[in-house]
Amino acid sequence: MTDQTIPLLDRIAQALERLAPPPPPPVDWLAHPAYVWLGETGRVVARLEAPALDLMRGIDAQKAAVVANVARLASGAAAHDMLLWGSRGMGKSAVLRAAVNAADAVHPGAIALVQAMPDASLPLLFGQLRKVDRRFLVFLDDLGFDAGDAEGARLLRSWLEGGVEARPANVRLAVTSNRRAIVERHMSEQDDPINPRDAVDDRLALADRFGLSLGFHACTQDDYLAIISGYCADLGLPFEPADALEWSKRRGSRSGRVAWQYVNEVAGRVGKAL
Repeated sequence: MTDQTIPLLDRIAQALERLAPPPPPPVDWLAHPAYVWLGETGRVVARLEAPALDLMRGIDAQKAAVVANVARLASGAAAHDMLLWGSRGMGKSAVLRAAVNAADAVHPGAIALVQAMPDASLPLLFGQLRKVDRRFLVFLDDLGFDAGDAEGARLLRSWLEGGVEARPANVRLAVTSNRRAIVERHMSEQDDPINPRDAVDDRLALADRFGLSLGFHACTQDDYLAIISGYCADLGLPFEPADALEWSKRRGSRSGRVAWQYVNEVAGRVGKAL
């Protein structure tokens, strides 16, 4: 290597350093009500948006259980990991956000919501949260494992049951899913001639690993209209029940989400912003 080669290599190294993105700044896990975990760092959410709890109707028992459990977590008391399962659009994720807001109002700054994906380096997240004097609800939304994804199911079970990568004591998991069992079950497993019970257990019916498992079922007609009535009364909007029912028929379902979409439609008709 010549004397001229060394300065050239130095200049190349310096140029590469200038091109490389700077490392992400450390996350202040004490400063914000919510975060989104990106796999290596967190993105802050300055305001946690959620509907008012008293406007969330048709899920009174589920709402009360979630609010009480999150309040316990925020206060430092024992609290459960939660599985919220059932119909789409029935407020599973919304009630979690609303419960965190309610707990924060009573215990300011004591709790934060962290949304993550199950494959987004959760052990790294847990390692960071473990060092923070705060309670965290780590939220895995719309979770479901394909039939061949045994590894994902194994990791979730390990996080819940105290494995090497288990979530720390100041963290609880909140999982939403459209299926109670999370992992698919097949009729062939239940018909196994040798040991049908073991065959089903081997598919990891993960609902049993959560201290709190709550089902969210499709709206009745009365619940659907009650949800719309509550929102419209709060927003000062008129509505006709027959029109609201026709909206749900065109959408092919009744749910809290469809109810809110109808409220948005009514607001647009009268020129009101939401």
